[in-house]
Amino acid sequence: MPVAAPTPKALRDLRRRLGTKPVRRLFDVLAGPLARPTTPGVRFGPYRTVSFDGCSSQKVPDTARNRAWLGRTSHYGYPSLELMTLVETGTRGLIGAVFGPTAEGETGYAARLLHLLRPDMLVLWDRGFDSNDFLAQVAATGAQILGRLRNNRRTPVLARLTDGSYLSVIGTVRVRIVDAQITVTWADGTVFTGSYRLVTTLTDARRYPAGRLVDLYHQRWEHESAYYALRHTLMSGRVLRSGDPAGVEQEMWALLTLYQALRTVMVEAAESAPGTDPDRCSFTVAFQTARAQVVQAADIVPTGPIIKEIGRRVLDRLLPPRRQRVSTRKVKSPMSRYSERRDDGRPGTSRTVTHLDVTVLEPADSQHALPTASRDDRHTEPSQRRRHRILDLLHEDPARPWRPRDIAARFGDVTLDTMYRQLNRWAADGLIHKIGPGLYTATLWSPTPLQPDGDR
Repeated sequence: MPVAAPTPKALRDLRRRLGTKPVRRLFDVLAGPLARPTTPGVRFGPYRTVSFDGCSSQKVPDTARNRAWLGRTSHYGYPSLELMTLVETGTRGLIGAVFGPTAEGETGYAARLLHLLRPDMLVLWDRGFDSNDFLAQVAATGAQILGRLRNNRRTPVLARLTDGSYLSVIGTVRVRIVDAQITVTWADGTVFTGSYRLVTTLTDARRYPAGRLVDLYHQRWEHESAYYALRHTLMSGRVLRSGDPAGVEQEMWALLTLYQALRTVMVEAAESAPGTDPDRCSFTVAFQTARAQVVQAADIVPTGPIIKEIGRRVLDRLLPPRRQRVSTRKVKSPMSRYSERRDDGRPGTSRTVTHLDVTVLEPADSQHALPTASRDDRHTEPSQRRRHRILDLLHEDPARPWRPRDIAARFGDVTLDTMYRQLNRWAADGLIHKIGPGLYTATLWSPTPLQPDGDR
């Protein structure tokens, strides 16, 4: 039989006739949480851990149509595609994905995936997602939150908890703040110290101690491993081939579909061996086995499901249990705007960690005062910045009943009518306590050390 040899144009025309929708529908069928509730490493208490993160390192051909869609980079390199995914951190499986021009921003793309969150999920994120609006949108889905705050955020101390964390409020969301210092000792005796500031809606410090939350936050880095598999293992750092937006979209959905199919096989293989954590399965082994079956035409008429061959190879070559290590965060690309970022003291290569010490820092007394607005508060409504100052005033003397005119007299930027409306709204939200007609006091939270009691 003659071997068909289609021309590049024939293949291109076939892709155009196929379009984007069938490939995207295929991804939608495969996307979603992969692990069972009992699979090791996928849950924190009753919650399945997931994470938001973006990737803007995928390049596309520098054509006029791609530039019109994505724009040109400031360093005159290839146009970049912004990819935002919601990932199950325990398996690195994709729950959802969106992509497009980088100008929209990470939180704009992440907002398109909020419908995928469920009340049994705990969402992890980095500092780029800590805006008041995004925090409120995620909380409205019923999912719990554990994210990193920027260090310049000023949050009122509403109650100190015995584990060193404290209760606070950001926007309209009641939260708990954990300030932690992490000291890492490497095998050569070198010591590196860093700090984390975390925000969470898990306010019960007895069930969720601050130290455990700091340890859990490290799981967010599983998202980086997912992008490494996408960008480097599957693509080997190559630029996509399509010179128009429709072709780029088709390629991206096909790439995400292939990634999710391989992750599905890997999780099924791990679950077939009870007690095996999915993060010990090698994505490279799964990919190379699948590619060999296609390229070598292996098992065209298999005696059993081909998918089992991939799982068998994965189980035969399990990675060792995850070891603690620290590595550089330097950007290697000479064209990146972050290439001149200040050295933070991390090593230039990965090093083994021999000791890790986590210290939860109690809030300083000066955090009760909010003399200036943080950088994030510059973009919030004046009433929200005022609320922080008024909450701070009420908690200076929690038992004192305050009248709206007394509070308004302390701040010259609010009328008495506005003060009445805002105090009533804050009392309805539970931020303060209305004890009588025109009388307000601090909430039932006490600023003195206390035993944590659920959502008190």
